[in-house]
Amino acid sequence: MIDSLISNLLTIKDTFLSLADFRLSITDIVEILIITFVVYHIMVWVKNTRAWNLFKGILLILLLVLIAVLFEMNTILWIAERTLSVGLIALVVIFQPELRRALEDLGRRNLFGGLIKLNMNNQESQKFSDKTIAELVKASYEMGKVKTGALIVIENEVGLSEYERTGIEVDAIVTSQLLINIFEKNTPLHDGAVIVRGDRVTSATCYLPLSDNLNLSKELGTRHRAAVGISEVSDSCTIVVSEETGKVSIAMNKTLYRNVDADFLRGKLEFLQSPNTGNKKKRRWRFAKKNR
Repeated sequence: MIDSLISNLLTIKDTFLSLADFRLSITDIVEILIITFVVYHIMVWVKNTRAWNLFKGILLILLLVLIAVLFEMNTILWIAERTLSVGLIALVVIFQPELRRALEDLGRRNLFGGLIKLNMNNQESQKFSDKTIAELVKASYEMGKVKTGALIVIENEVGLSEYERTGIEVDAIVTSQLLINIFEKNTPLHDGAVIVRGDRVTSATCYLPLSDNLNLSKELGTRHRAAVGISEVSDSCTIVVSEETGKVSIAMNKTLYRNVDADFLRGKLEFLQSPNTGNKKKRRWRFAKKNR
């Protein structure tokens, strides 16, 4: 037993000595930079598509397999070994459109110049200003007064790039006048959804997935079903203005809030803007209302 312990200690010593003698060459540094660059872009791609939710599911499965290895659960390990190869093929089939678009973007992109720019865009798109909230609320209820139908999707953490591509690029600052003009009847951009990222309208006339939730009221039209549909595949907030009634509704987290007032809409947008800031603003608003 003592001999085994000494042998192990000597092995550890030799390992540390070999690490101490390790020297980085120019080739090693270039290799590390290339791997870092590739992994970064893969992570950005995963984050901006529905692959992000699948990636979290895969991590959970790997955690369960690790537990099975630790506790020697042979049946689970046997199933995992048999399904691994099939699972890899299934991933390629399921995400074939996303993989194709990613490769097309890679071919069009200025790779080294786009790294810093992409990081800056991600930081800017995390929040939107109070002015944007005011413009969204104003536009929604102005359109509601004249019964102009509208569908406005505000992006949160899950990217909506794949739905932006189905529409027409706008890339303009969010203003109530712009939104009202876009959704004006018989104009080229009025049909479909508008996508808002940060303080900018990125695209108009975008197609959204329709919800197949059987619990939704049969009186709801395509706009409301599209709003719920996009909330089922992302963490976005969607504002719907009914063309028939002029009422404003919100779809978030697979839930449709119908016929909401301006204060309710503003509160949801403030929470989306920043959960902590939104809660503080909501508490201040309730306190002020209580002391009137």
